[in-house]
Amino acid sequence: MDRLWTRAFVLMSLGSLFLFTSFYLLLPTLPLFVKELGGHDTQVGLAVGIFTLVAVILRPIAGGLLDQYGRRPFLLIGLAFYGLSMYLYGMVQGVGTLLLVRLLHGASWAFVTTAAAAVIADIVPANRRGEGMGWYGLAMTVAMAAGPLLGTWTLDGYTFSGVFLLAVALTVAALLAVAGPRLPFQRPEVRRKIALYDPAALPVSLAVVFLTFAYGAVTTFVPLFAVTIDVNPGLYFLVYALSLTLARPIAGKLSDRYGAASVIVPAALLSICALFVLSSATGLAGVVAAAVLYGLGFGSAQPALQAALLGMVPKERFGLANASFFTAFDLGIALGSTLLGWVADLVSYRALFALSTLAVALSLAVFIAYVRPLLRRREGAVA
Repeated sequence: MDRLWTRAFVLMSLGSLFLFTSFYLLLPTLPLFVKELGGHDTQVGLAVGIFTLVAVILRPIAGGLLDQYGRRPFLLIGLAFYGLSMYLYGMVQGVGTLLLVRLLHGASWAFVTTAAAAVIADIVPANRRGEGMGWYGLAMTVAMAAGPLLGTWTLDGYTFSGVFLLAVALTVAALLAVAGPRLPFQRPEVRRKIALYDPAALPVSLAVVFLTFAYGAVTTFVPLFAVTIDVNPGLYFLVYALSLTLARPIAGKLSDRYGAASVIVPAALLSICALFVLSSATGLAGVVAAAVLYGLGFGSAQPALQAALLGMVPKERFGLANASFFTAFDLGIALGSTLLGWVADLVSYRALFALSTLAVALSLAVFIAYVRPLLRRREGAVA
């Protein structure tokens, strides 16, 4: 069997862990920083939204450039600008300047994350792609659990400047890690027009949008719902992260051995069950059970869908495919948190979580109707 744990894979995963941790440092601290600058709730939302909007717009462009000119320059230069944006946060004196820094931060994030995922897709053996994506996804999972805690502790002990300097240090560590290994890339023999999308990626991307639509609702409204039933919201996300950590590498191996459908279908059903359990939770036991189910479901579906997408496009389009995947991922979260935020003003949180199951059901329907037949045809063509 081809080797997965190569020097390049380990260093890229380690670098991504540092990168994602620096990103999640700002998750609990940025809203407080906006308030300290004199901003109000609308400007908090704008600071978060402008980052996502820039990333969504630039990712397809990043993917096309990666496939045309290679991964390494965009990865290293993107990290350099990412670190610069973190440093500039410490110099911000007003909300207007902060929004400009958020533009730079979102642009660098789009290029760095797309380039890193494309490198992983290049170096992971094709017959272990699901497993590789699962292990690589753990970098985000660990950072998701550790970053907010680290950011809060740093802010309590120091100042916002301490948080931003720690983020710079983590970015430098990421840059040192990914600068070491040789990154394989075959430059196209014929220079072609830079593409912004690949039609083969559209069915999987649509399934991802619906799946993360529900995820956006969960991450936005679970903290508010948990407080109403006297549960610490942090417990949900801790249990969720632990379940996610368990699910990803196992689901990846199952996807490689038995096919993406063997993982994605039960994972979507687990996610639906989790949302129903959450909608009926009355205390700690229900919230914890929902977190376990959702961690196993969402944590299994994400790397399997990414591996399925990479299996549907030629290797020279991996940059564009990963850009499509992460664009769909961010777009679904943004739509879910925004549109269901309006719904939350009309119905209870319980009803909101129950309604979110429809988005997961649509994701499953898209996969069964459009993605699975394409995978079967491609597998038949390869055989």
